[in-house]
Amino acid sequence: MRYSGLKVIKEALTGHKGWRPAWRDPEPKKQYDVIIIGGGGHGLATAYYLAKVHKITNVAVIEKGYIGGGNVGRNTTIIRSNYLLDGNEPFYELSLKLWEGLEQDFNYNAMVSQRGILNLVHTDAQRDAARRRGNAMILNGSDAELLDTNGVRAMYPFLNFDNARFPIKGGLLHRRGGTVRHDAVAWGYARGADMRGVDIIQNCEVTGFKIENGKCLGVETSKGFIGAKKVASCVAGSSSRVMAQAGMRLPLESHVLQAFVSEGLKPLIDGVITFGAGHFYCSQSDKGGLVFGGDLDMYNSYAQRGNLPVVEDVIESGMALIPALGRVRMLRSWGGVMDMSMDGSPFIDKTHIDGLYFNGGWCYGGFKATPASGWCYAHLLATGNPHEVATAYRLDRFRTGRMIDEKGVGPNPNLH
Repeated sequence: MRYSGLKVIKEALTGHKGWRPAWRDPEPKKQYDVIIIGGGGHGLATAYYLAKVHKITNVAVIEKGYIGGGNVGRNTTIIRSNYLLDGNEPFYELSLKLWEGLEQDFNYNAMVSQRGILNLVHTDAQRDAARRRGNAMILNGSDAELLDTNGVRAMYPFLNFDNARFPIKGGLLHRRGGTVRHDAVAWGYARGADMRGVDIIQNCEVTGFKIENGKCLGVETSKGFIGAKKVASCVAGSSSRVMAQAGMRLPLESHVLQAFVSEGLKPLIDGVITFGAGHFYCSQSDKGGLVFGGDLDMYNSYAQRGNLPVVEDVIESGMALIPALGRVRMLRSWGGVMDMSMDGSPFIDKTHIDGLYFNGGWCYGGFKATPASGWCYAHLLATGNPHEVATAYRLDRFRTGRMIDEKGVGPNPNLH
């Protein structure tokens, strides 16, 4: 069933009796060509591109909970390709290009809104860094504009420009960045994969791997053993726990990242703003709520909830940037479990176990990377070779000294 404006009108006039479930709820088969562990955005995108691009349809996506219950539905919905290093910027630019055609590709309204992202600068050194990053973005086919104070003031006159500690001296504008409805991304990829024959198996927990003679033959689950020629892990903040069942220790730590939404307001912020003097980023949803976030909770955790000190820290940054927030009530908050790599960059690679693959370590970049992650992971699973924009995302890069240290903070995930 394809969605269209005419279909919506027809169903409205006929009592909405013609709608069907967006995807099936099948029982697992005994054997698949590929099993993808994790029914989040990355896992579903991988299954979708395996079926659509590589014509591999004997695929199962195994999800411990329900579709949309993990990080894909627990983020601040931002998409962008404003990275600096050669190992990252081409990858995220591919992802942004896939976002731009995503709704037409999988016939689902994901509410892709390229409303622009503005990274504010508050010092001369930050301006130099923004200029360098903008030039790197342009060299890799992205877009970037360096604004002065008046340019920022013309866009957002309510910002605190005269803050003695954090004066706003300009900003790096990435016009093609923006936001996407996170739940719709999961639903659209799930529906698209299901239409092409992929089995999406919810409420099925992977409890172990069957590995014989160095080869992965399948997974043990709460619904029994399921065999596969290839097994692909894609479970974000649960990566360390899942891969430990295969005897692997990953260069990752799991932290909670909180997000917040305010009560509904009249249109105020038509893009995305990031505070350069503190970790704070903010946009406004279509319902009117301000959606914002900041630093990680600074302790290791697998809990999908946060703590009050981080709430206070994020709100302080928001108040320093937008004093009018002092009159706004916060509606709710939530937490996602982040798999933080030691250099701030992800992994898409084979493991040393034949037939077992790993995708993880996305840090803050997980949601915006969804299309390219699925595209590149599907390419690796189908061909056995890394995609050209993901060749740097190797599991052995710490051993070989080829880190992609995007944030320049080294092995300190709490500082990312």
